[in-house]
Amino acid sequence: MLYELHKQNSCYMQLTNKTDKYVAFKVKTTNPKKYSVRPNTGVVQPGSTCNVTVTMLAPKEIPQDYHCKDKFLVQSVVVEEGTASKDIVSDMFNKAPGKVVEEFKLRVVYIPANPPSPVPEEGEEDLSPRSSIADDEAHRNSLFDVASGSKSHEEVSIQESSEVKSLISRLTEEKRHANEQNQKLRQQVDVMRKQFGKGRSGLSVPTIVIMFILAILIGYLAKRS
Repeated sequence: MLYELHKQNSCYMQLTNKTDKYVAFKVKTTNPKKYSVRPNTGVVQPGSTCNVTVTMLAPKEIPQDYHCKDKFLVQSVVVEEGTASKDIVSDMFNKAPGKVVEEFKLRVVYIPANPPSPVPEEGEEDLSPRSSIADDEAHRNSLFDVASGSKSHEEVSIQESSEVKSLISRLTEEKRHANEQNQKLRQQVDVMRKQFGKGRSGLSVPTIVIMFILAILIGYLAKRS
């Protein structure tokens, strides 16, 4: 969800029933005056999904660093087959011995509508602009799969930029290493040339072969760099 002054914005949650039973749900928020949830209760049939829309009222000011402490809580409980949304009452989600009421916590993340740069600064790569609602706790064995928002163009741009920077850094390091090796080989050849100039008669056949191989290797590295 984008955060814009004096503008109302929405995002969504998709609830998926992974069981073969009817599951009732209820969505709560720590700031009900700020957010509208539709529907905030309902029943999801086996293998079905339900989309929940979360709308944030138009904000009047920008919080520092777009920090937000608001949270959402999705409660779910197995109900009898044929139960409809109109049959849901608050008592269904009260915890009791032998009764399983699952809870999935979500925290709100604000994404500025006009960020200063599409490339995140150091330490900010983990901020994902998928939605104003991000998973706070993972429940792998829960009744529901809860998905929020969708991947935006900003996220794709950030990922591509990071990959390009990594590739450039790797290529630069490889070129630097090749240049160092090339310089060392040139120095070794210069030493061998001086030795050859001092006494040609004492130069052995293996030494000449090594000089020839080094010359070929230098030419190959020079082309790569």
